[in-house]
Amino acid sequence: MATWNSRGLRGSTLEDLINRTNEKYRENSLCLIQKIPTPITPIKMDKGSSHITLAYFDQKSTVDYIGAVQGIPVCFDAKECAADTFALSNIHEHQVEFMREFERQKGIAFFLIYYSHRDYFYYLRFNKLLEFWNRMLEGGRKSFRFEEIEPEYEIVPKKGLLVPYLDMVNKDLSERG
Repeated sequence: MATWNSRGLRGSTLEDLINRTNEKYRENSLCLIQKIPTPITPIKMDKGSSHITLAYFDQKSTVDYIGAVQGIPVCFDAKECAADTFALSNIHEHQVEFMREFERQKGIAFFLIYYSHRDYFYYLRFNKLLEFWNRMLEGGRKSFRFEEIEPEYEIVPKKGLLVPYLDMVNKDLSERG
C-alpha cells in the first residue's frame, strides 16, 4: 500500500502551471482538459488544521489529465525532474498500459516533463516513452538521459501560456500521418 507524506507535493508547481494553461485553452475554446484527482484515504491529520499528513492511495491512478483537443481524445501525465537523468520508476506499468489502450482507441497519450534545474519543459511522445520502456524491459537502462530526448519537442512558454503543449500535440499528430 503506497503512502503519501510531504513528498506527495512534488510536482504541484508543474501542475499549477498546466492547470493555468488549461484554463486559458478552455477560455479560447481550444480544448477541454480535466485534472484527475488521485483518490486517497487520510490516516493522520495535523492537529488544529485540516491538513492531511499521512494517507494511502485508494487505487492506482492512471494519468493526471484527460480530455479532448478539438474532438481528439488526449491523456497525459505531468512529471518533474531535477536532474538530467529521468528514472523510469517514476512511471508505473499500469500507467503505460492505460496509455497504450488509450492510443488503441485513437487517442493521444503523452507526458509533460519539467526539467526544473534547466527550466525546460518537454513533451514526451508515448511512442518515444515506449522506446525507453522496452529498452528497460529488455534489460537495458532503467532511465533515459536528457541527451536522448527529442529537442524538437521542447515546449517554449509564450505570452499568456505557461506550458503551451498544444503546439506539440499538433506536431505529434502531424508526424503520425
